[in-house]
Amino acid sequence: MTSLPPARCCTLGNLHEGEAKGEIRNIGKIATYVSYPPNKSTEDAILILTDVIGHEFINAQLLADQFAKHGYLVVMPDLFEGDTVPLNRPEGFLIMDWLKNHLPQHVDPIIDDVIREMREKLGVKRIGGVGYCFGGRYVCRYLKPGTGKIDVGYTAHPTMVGPDELAGVEGPLSITAAVKDFVFTTEKRHESEEILAKLDIPYQINLLSDVDHGFAVRCDLSQRRQKIAKEAAFSQAVQWFDSYLKE
Repeated sequence: MTSLPPARCCTLGNLHEGEAKGEIRNIGKIATYVSYPPNKSTEDAILILTDVIGHEFINAQLLADQFAKHGYLVVMPDLFEGDTVPLNRPEGFLIMDWLKNHLPQHVDPIIDDVIREMREKLGVKRIGGVGYCFGGRYVCRYLKPGTGKIDVGYTAHPTMVGPDELAGVEGPLSITAAVKDFVFTTEKRHESEEILAKLDIPYQINLLSDVDHGFAVRCDLSQRRQKIAKEAAFSQAVQWFDSYLKE
């Protein structure tokens, strides 16, 4: 694998302050956080595939709103059918038991339905996929331009990405890594570099110091270096989409 299964670090972090500007509504039958750009255009969209804390997590909603400010319709579905993991999960929670109900055979149909609705009902022409932690695997699985899936991909500290899934990507992929990560380890990052180097696609991997797994969503904003790293990860994603997604 190019990243390991979820661990305790996948649920730990800090709650961020702010007021969400979007709304939760159904896309098809799936509860989804939706945030519109200032011009209300739906041609360029970002599909955020979240970490295990899900689409109702304020940190994720604030990130969605930030992407919307940069000119993208943002769609962030509930990948877990209401069975999300609380931030700083309760004692005794076994994430590997939880994961048994949230494997590709459960998650892929949700993503398929949302993408179909985006393209057929919302008028979306181009989709950028953003995957944080858990969601990173699905950005890789769906990054296949020209097939109606995801056209451009970005992931921060991904989990559970298999070598075949990474080797199967067919479009531009940007990755943000943390220097201290027990899931997307140095070994797995180097393995990912070797796989991507064999593909005829644009790619980048940025490594940031002073942070660990989950920082792009759940870091401690009172710590200056963590805050700077989070902002750098977001800027990396926006620059990638502005370069490869927008026409």
